[in-house]
Amino acid sequence: MSLTEAQKDVVRQWLVQGLKLSDVQRRLETDFGLRVTYMEVRFLVDDLKVALKDPEPPKKVEPPAPNPAPSVASGVIDPSAAPANETTVVNVKVTVDRVTRPGALVSGRVTFSDGQGGTWFVDQMGRPGLSADKKGYKPNTADMQEFQIALERELVKLGF
Repeated sequence: MSLTEAQKDVVRQWLVQGLKLSDVQRRLETDFGLRVTYMEVRFLVDDLKVALKDPEPPKKVEPPAPNPAPSVASGVIDPSAAPANETTVVNVKVTVDRVTRPGALVSGRVTFSDGQGGTWFVDQMGRPGLSADKKGYKPNTADMQEFQIALERELVKLGF
């Protein structure tokens, strides 16, 4: 992709204004008639040596207050106020590769709460994939839910 210095200055302005890479990709096509891949836009940003603005952190939502304990004196026990039989503490770590795996838009590693790990990726069609380091390993449901949340946070940071 070859841009004139004037076009590069315009792209720099877009990035300083906080446009995401996908927005820059769209604007390159509409404003300059250039159809480029997302990866080419990433390389362009690197070439222009412009630091991307971090998106605003999501607003924290306070969890609802727990229901008060049921009163034994009343003789009525509300099943929705009963404590859960199982409490799960999940500790899943997701990292993003500095160099994306071939054939992927973005890729990285995940470590689940039991210490098992694997590689993850999002392909060109936006489909996620996960490959465990240990053959046949399947993370538990709580770990997978936490992985999906952590992965979404990382993708938002990258502008996806």
